[in-house]
Amino acid sequence: MYAGALICTALFSIFLAHHSFLACQKIGMRIRIACCSVIYRKILRLSKSAQGKTAAGQIVNLLSNDVNRFDSVTMWLHFVWIMPIQTVVVTYFIWEAVGWSALIGVLAIFLQTVPVQSYLSKLTSKLRLNIATRTDERVRLMSEIISGIKVIKMYAWERPFEKMVQLARRHEIKVVTSASYLRGLYLSTMVFSERTSLFITLLSYSLMGHHISADKVFAMAQFYNILQLAMAIYYPQAVQFAAETKVSIKRLEDFLLLEEMQSVYHGNNKATINHEQDQKLGVTITNGSAKWTSNSIVDTLTHINLWVKPGKLCAVIGPVGSGKSSLLQAVLGELPLSDGSLIVGGDVSYSSQEPWLFVGTVRQNILFGQPYNPERYKEVIQVCALKRDLELFPHGDKTIVGERGVSLSGGQRARINLARAVYRSSDVYLLDDPLSAVDTHVGKCLFDECISKFLANKTRILVTHQLQYLRHADLIVILKNGKIETQGTYKELMASKTDFAHLLGGGDEEMENEDSQRKLNTQFSIQPQFEEDEDEDEEAEENAELIAKGKLKASVYFKYFQSGASSLILILLVLILIIGQMASSGADFWVTYWTNQEELKQYYVNKVIQRDQLNSTDSPMENLQPNTTFVDQPTEYSLSNLTASISPSGDFITLLPSLAETTAVEYEESTSFNTMLPRLLDTDTAIYIYFAFILGSVFITSIRSIFFFKVCMTASKILHDTMFGSILAATMRFFDTNPSGRVLNRFSKDMGAVDEQLPKAMLETIQVLLVMAGILTLVTIVNYWLLVPMVVMAFLFYKVRGIYLATAQDVKRLEGTTRSPVFSHLSASLNGLSTIRASQAQEMVIKEFDNHQDLHTSTWFLTLETSAAFGFWLDCISVTFTAVVSLSFLVLNIDTFGGNVGLAISQSLILNGMLPYGMRLAADVISQMTSVERILEYTKVEKETDLKKHPVQKPPSCWPMKGMIQFEHMSLKYSPADPPVLKDLNFIIQPAQKVGIVGRTGAGKSSLISALFRLARLEGTVRIDNMDTAVLSLSDLRSHISIIPQEPVLFTATLRDNLDPFHEFPDDVLWRALEDVELKESVSGLDFLVNEGGSNFSAGQRQLVCLARAIVRNNRILVLDEATANVDPQTDAFIQKTIRTKFERCTVLTIAHRLNTIMDSDRVLVMEAGTMVEFDHPHLLLQNKKGKFFKMVQETGKAMAEQLHKVAEEAYKKSNLKQKNTDA
Repeated sequence: MYAGALICTALFSIFLAHHSFLACQKIGMRIRIACCSVIYRKILRLSKSAQGKTAAGQIVNLLSNDVNRFDSVTMWLHFVWIMPIQTVVVTYFIWEAVGWSALIGVLAIFLQTVPVQSYLSKLTSKLRLNIATRTDERVRLMSEIISGIKVIKMYAWERPFEKMVQLARRHEIKVVTSASYLRGLYLSTMVFSERTSLFITLLSYSLMGHHISADKVFAMAQFYNILQLAMAIYYPQAVQFAAETKVSIKRLEDFLLLEEMQSVYHGNNKATINHEQDQKLGVTITNGSAKWTSNSIVDTLTHINLWVKPGKLCAVIGPVGSGKSSLLQAVLGELPLSDGSLIVGGDVSYSSQEPWLFVGTVRQNILFGQPYNPERYKEVIQVCALKRDLELFPHGDKTIVGERGVSLSGGQRARINLARAVYRSSDVYLLDDPLSAVDTHVGKCLFDECISKFLANKTRILVTHQLQYLRHADLIVILKNGKIETQGTYKELMASKTDFAHLLGGGDEEMENEDSQRKLNTQFSIQPQFEEDEDEDEEAEENAELIAKGKLKASVYFKYFQSGASSLILILLVLILIIGQMASSGADFWVTYWTNQEELKQYYVNKVIQRDQLNSTDSPMENLQPNTTFVDQPTEYSLSNLTASISPSGDFITLLPSLAETTAVEYEESTSFNTMLPRLLDTDTAIYIYFAFILGSVFITSIRSIFFFKVCMTASKILHDTMFGSILAATMRFFDTNPSGRVLNRFSKDMGAVDEQLPKAMLETIQVLLVMAGILTLVTIVNYWLLVPMVVMAFLFYKVRGIYLATAQDVKRLEGTTRSPVFSHLSASLNGLSTIRASQAQEMVIKEFDNHQDLHTSTWFLTLETSAAFGFWLDCISVTFTAVVSLSFLVLNIDTFGGNVGLAISQSLILNGMLPYGMRLAADVISQMTSVERILEYTKVEKETDLKKHPVQKPPSCWPMKGMIQFEHMSLKYSPADPPVLKDLNFIIQPAQKVGIVGRTGAGKSSLISALFRLARLEGTVRIDNMDTAVLSLSDLRSHISIIPQEPVLFTATLRDNLDPFHEFPDDVLWRALEDVELKESVSGLDFLVNEGGSNFSAGQRQLVCLARAIVRNNRILVLDEATANVDPQTDAFIQKTIRTKFERCTVLTIAHRLNTIMDSDRVLVMEAGTMVEFDHPHLLLQNKKGKFFKMVQETGKAMAEQLHKVAEEAYKKSNLKQKNTDA
């Protein structure tokens, strides 16, 4: 009956436990999802100043690590109130068994766990906050590196950035290691706290004059096992997760309390204006001042007074950093006014200066949540010069645009960005320099057809550097240093005596008679980049994240531990783990042995008493069984001085029946009791030996935990460094086909799991497995017949495990994969925040984010359900095993000591408690190991061919001296399966020549630069100063070529580090470079901190910093990749002048949309469809009226064409004169 009740209670317990845990996990999942949704919605409301305080890495860390605390805390937090109740109830039962000794034992386990764990949790909480801060920094740094990887590669800056990441990682892993050691100490208490408490209880019970027996020992063992689960396992888990969650909640709170942008902003008066009246107001700013940060001394905009009438075009011009983009941001409400008022008449559309595209089709990027209107859509495609592009795309407007538009040219990105703003039917259009990124004739088409005609009745504010369009503006605003220097109509400014009047006149000449002379090309556009857009189906497959299938390979575990230590250290670790378990099991064995010895002694005492009472010298021993239960005897016969009561902790070992029988036989052969008594175990000796076992268990268990975490932290560090090194050496193709969110997912979520969750789960799993192995071993020793059900149970375990893993591992991989789009969408939203808000597309992007969340949640829910089902069925098997063990002694009627029976049943019951916990841990280990698998995947990405370790040829220190460049039968392709994008190029660029590279979009201009820097696969030869670049290491090649990229990239560091990350040059060289680019007065010093992405510099200023970099490096070869596209004509002229003076003796390659910037070049290279069609002096090329270059010049308009012809002719004459002087 009792056995049946025991089994039924166990079944009922596991049923409740698994369902309650699953319910708690679901609650945690819902809280996490809610927090993610709140975070994303908060992001969409962040003000610009708040964005400056919050790095992208911190937000990614919030979503990847902080919110995950809720998944765990809801499962464990209940034990904070359950533990006191269990403690009171169990203490009462122990007191019933052993009296006041119970209080000593309970107090012992309480002192070992609760105060210690509370103190450790406080330390953990502090460390957790420190870890989160350092992880934020590392993830932020990784985000910047991934965004600017092309620039880093072309500058050959891998080494300084590698050092920066290693330093950030070293600081992070140091704190993570400290926290891990604390976890190791806490995990150690799980093993020895019960044993030490049992030892203290039995010791005090013995000293009080009582003797121990099996019924007391094993009853206390079970009670202390319950207390251990409550105090040493569940409560510490609850306290730890609560402490970590508290830190995460504080971080979430700090983020959610950041300043928000007001949804509708009308200046300080915040007046509510009727929408019908809005359309008649246009845009009005009255005495407006604004600054990006509240603590800034200088206003970004000062006393702005502007009224743009409804339906009018306002052109905003000014030098670099004058506040043009800031003015548009103020109108959008992104830059709040600190003084004055703002009134915006109606809805606003916004086209950003830097085109923002998200992963989706071209149509999705244009519609951006707006309903599809075929007629308007077709018209927008036409006026934005996209018709021909869409015809050439393999899937038309259904072609997938990669993250940041990597599959498109700069001009195509700009036109799609403009089309998005134009398609949205608004009252006010804010256009931030949309014409600079396109060729001159395409810019003319966009201005005439789109801005002037299609938007004719709309209020338009156009920021531009193209002065030739100003005469068509109804109002021209000239900004300088954040103030309106002057404003008025074109005629008014021409009549004025401002410094800009001459420039405006120049713009007039460019446009003179152009409309009547120039025929508009109805196709407008330009060929797309075939290298990226062909074979779109294949592209889509490559963009999809690869998912491993099948069971997790053993090689993943092997590589993980191999990263942590050498084979010898790992063998030593295994030995320490085993020895630690042997010490713990040895303590249990000794307790059982001692208990049986005490029962045997009591048996002898009773036998002597019986003999004395019968006055006989002998009595048949066979009438008394060794497992007879004895009662206390009179004091004179008590063996209290010999008894030491000890109860097993979790795995109890008892004396073998054969040993008991041997002792009994020896007694029979002895002549007197006093002669035989010394041969039994001495109580003092038993206490000392047991104490030695306990002490050994405490010491070895603590050492093995710290040792194990040390190995895991080393593995984590090596895996991170290996993955980062692999990513840093990856080809550009990898970054073009993998969204930044996907890569960041590996460095944030997966790395966080490997750092913190995996080591803890793995050590706990190993400890539980060792304990379970000890349990099964002991039960077998007690009754070898139990080997049969044990084998059956092991077989069932194996089969159930196989069924579970077949599903669980793939589900976990899927969960990791569906997490990546969440981060990709987050990154894209952060980059395009202004566009999203201006387009009022918050609901659309929120819905998209929620869809990504729902998909990830569905896989996470499957993970929870499969794990719960797995644990439940394993528990059912273990309860069945307990039933077999309990009933075996009754059915088989085996004669043995009471300690043996108690040991077998108690151990099987402990197995029931250990198993669900162990299975949850094992499932968690498997889940976290998929993170290791995903990290290892990124250590195998395709890498650039680098001969740094064993270069075939080392260039001289002064190489290149001349700067001569030769292309010999050179072809380039971005992947083996793609057709070449550059085909059989053959030309020579002589030393110190200035070469302009022109061609329509997709002609291969940027690919030519990729070939020079070896950013892709080459066939043929590229020589610099007669040295084949293929035999040089990438660092040697790239560090000797300077480039000013199309998209200027600055990193979060000091200005000094942005100019000279290797710290190779003295300060005076850096200051001279800044003075040369006229930035010396704009910064406070070389230690001036550059914000993330260079946000505290304007686009033009960022370009000037890149020019300063080139001046500092002073290489013989300089490449300008459309470097002056986003600067005003004055700055453009200044950059060109600086290049001519500072790089007079250098070879300069210039890719440009503005033909006037390359008309005085020594040579012009005309590209088309990846081939060279013309290559000569621009003046000579213009003599061929059927040539491509001639047609491109003519497309700029009559006045501009005449001016370009004149510049080319003068440059040709100067070149000839210079050549004659050289020859002379």
